[in-house]
Amino acid sequence: MTIKDAPEEWRVTATRTPFRGNKTSVRTDDVVMPDGTVVSRDYQVHPGSVAILAVDDQDRVVVLRQYRHPVRQKLWEIPAGLLDVPGENPLHAAQRELYEEAHVKAEDWRVLTDVYTTPGGCDEAVRIFLARDLAEAEGERFVVSDEEADMELARVPLKELTRGVLAGELHNNCLAVGVLAFGAALAGDGVEALRPADAPWPARPFVS
Repeated sequence: MTIKDAPEEWRVTATRTPFRGNKTSVRTDDVVMPDGTVVSRDYQVHPGSVAILAVDDQDRVVVLRQYRHPVRQKLWEIPAGLLDVPGENPLHAAQRELYEEAHVKAEDWRVLTDVYTTPGGCDEAVRIFLARDLAEAEGERFVVSDEEADMELARVPLKELTRGVLAGELHNNCLAVGVLAFGAALAGDGVEALRPADAPWPARPFVS
């Protein structure tokens, strides 16, 4: 048996949007269950995101520390950002975020993995890229604001991040998934077996 997620859509008899925010909204759907009953399901509608596990030639990962108000913590994370434009090529968005948040560019890009962050309550889809052959970006640094103005940058050995994830000391979803997926790739078929950077992404179709 092949273990693989499959598209499916149960019938929706009504839908409404009780809240619209700057980037996301909340939708309520009345969904028909297999037994014929109809129940309401509330979920956050999200444009989608990209995240980048950027690894240098010393096996150090580019990470940043940023305040996250909903959880009231400063979290160590990997560079990430929203898909601001519908249909935006996720690779282009990832290259932009790596430049803006870390002032770094990369020559080698691959898809590390694709995930739904909270499928029980949000439709956010994230594509996590692996970026290698790093170099300092040209030009002036991007001007940051709000929480990003207090951001700290570091390069941390992959082994230390893996230890922190497994010890329950690092909690950011994309960092944890990215670090463990990269470790699995290294222990398995290798980086060369990863999907190319322009691989299709059904969760967020894009124009090449």
